[in-house]
Amino acid sequence: MQVPRQALLLRIFIGEDDRDGDRPLYEAIVLKARELHLAGATVLRGAMGFGQSSRLHTTKILRLSQDLPLVIEIVDAEEKIRGFLTVLEGLMGSGLVTLERVEVLRYGADPQR
Repeated sequence: MQVPRQALLLRIFIGEDDRDGDRPLYEAIVLKARELHLAGATVLRGAMGFGQSSRLHTTKILRLSQDLPLVIEIVDAEEKIRGFLTVLEGLMGSGLVTLERVEVLRYGADPQR
């Protein structure tokens, strides 16, 4: 699979407790991205954050939060990312979704090495 040099970065901000039916939303998003043959997806767990509600979510010991912030990042060709946005609409209830133009410098292993 190739990723074009000029691509889009899809960044999805959700909470750890967000669900798609009986499974975590982040899992549903990553599995759907894989099913649709996007180049890859990464889920990052935040130590602290807040969103639209301004409720603070943190890993601090005195305030154990089970709804930590998550960021899912997916980079691929613009047409594939834009096509995935319609799928994402059906999965997400709330959250923040952003797009950025990125330059892909390397993807995968160099077959010459």
